[in-house]
Amino acid sequence: MDKETRVETAAAAAHEANRAWCIAHGDNSQVAWDDAPSWQRESAILGVLGVQAGNGPRESHAGWLAEKKRAGWVYGEKKDPELKTHPCMVPYDELPPEQRAKDGIFVSVVVVMLNAFNALHA
Repeated sequence: MDKETRVETAAAAAHEANRAWCIAHGDNSQVAWDDAPSWQRESAILGVLGVQAGNGPRESHAGWLAEKKRAGWVYGEKKDPELKTHPCMVPYDELPPEQRAKDGIFVSVVVVMLNAFNALHA
């Protein structure tokens, strides 16, 4: 498996783990990886690359926030891809605990996936 496939596979796994977390908390706005728009997939892939570079949950959120700002997203009470509004467009310390946990889940899944790939290909 090449590096690009590993990164995309880790992104898909982290996306699905976060999607499950959201569903468990009454948020059904996340679509499955296979149905996700390209901007959402690219965001997850950038998140994986950040984790590879050493990002923890706080840094992962900061990277996500910077990427969203560059793409024109702003704070909004509700996530709306058409209006580019999102309630998580705040510093990490201002996120609700459920959202900080979601960042931790993303990072943890990526680390586990990449470690598994490395162990298999060592």
